[in-house]
Amino acid sequence: MDSWETVRSLLPGAFVMVLNRWPEAEEIRLRLGRPPGVVIAGREITAGEEIVTQQVLLHVLERATGASLHASAPALRGGYLSFRGVRIGVCGEAVMSGERLSGLRSFTSLAIRIPHGGVPACAELIESLLAPAVNSVLIAAPPGVGKTSFLRELIRAAASRPFRVAVLDERNELSATAAGQPGFDLGQGSDVLVGVEKGRAAMMALRGLNPEIIAMDEITKPEDLQAVREIAGCGVAVFATVHGRSAEDMRRRALYRDLLSAGIFDELVTIRLRGGRRLYEREALL
Repeated sequence: MDSWETVRSLLPGAFVMVLNRWPEAEEIRLRLGRPPGVVIAGREITAGEEIVTQQVLLHVLERATGASLHASAPALRGGYLSFRGVRIGVCGEAVMSGERLSGLRSFTSLAIRIPHGGVPACAELIESLLAPAVNSVLIAAPPGVGKTSFLRELIRAAASRPFRVAVLDERNELSATAAGQPGFDLGQGSDVLVGVEKGRAAMMALRGLNPEIIAMDEITKPEDLQAVREIAGCGVAVFATVHGRSAEDMRRRALYRDLLSAGIFDELVTIRLRGGRRLYEREALL
């Protein structure tokens, strides 16, 4: 998948030119009434003099939703859209139906992440996580630091050995599947379930796919933890990501404290930024 071209296809012409000047960009930020910003190695800088208008924001959202912005209101309740593996964070004015959030309008800003298909600098670490036997691996990092990219590469390496890897791609960000074809290479032995919430997808995979590994992105709620418990209870290894800086940091939060105390994961990989470089650290949990 060419993530760069996917993001370019979302932008009006003047902002494509802005992005072209920053090939190392990891995100482009569009805020109403301000110049665009780009995020490089975790730091945001102003990237041009063009001012973001409501028309610019609507142009991106119309492209991302196939001109069906109204039909995408349920997705916007979560504060983001997914487009061919690209996550677009959305801010605006809440539309309420009684006490229930039904969508967003009068958009004020967009955060467009530019995904990456691999992390070749981590090849040795990834190989060590798969040999001599596959382990359950938890990947932790703050948002935007590279959890999903590392997970993709771990899936690809495992599915190329080949292990049978069921990928639970709830938001279509791991695989960027379009017309049945993954945009990212996830390896010969991968099977991808797109758009199904993790708990249901886990049961579908366990019953129908006979996986050796089940992979998922972002454990964020108790239902996700329950899905992980059920997978591990069936003797299947788990690859997953969480928001966190370290095991100590995660133990301060009830959900992740329960996750770590469940004894499901053999290995923790933490990712952090230092001096513009990503550092990967491995820690045994069992």
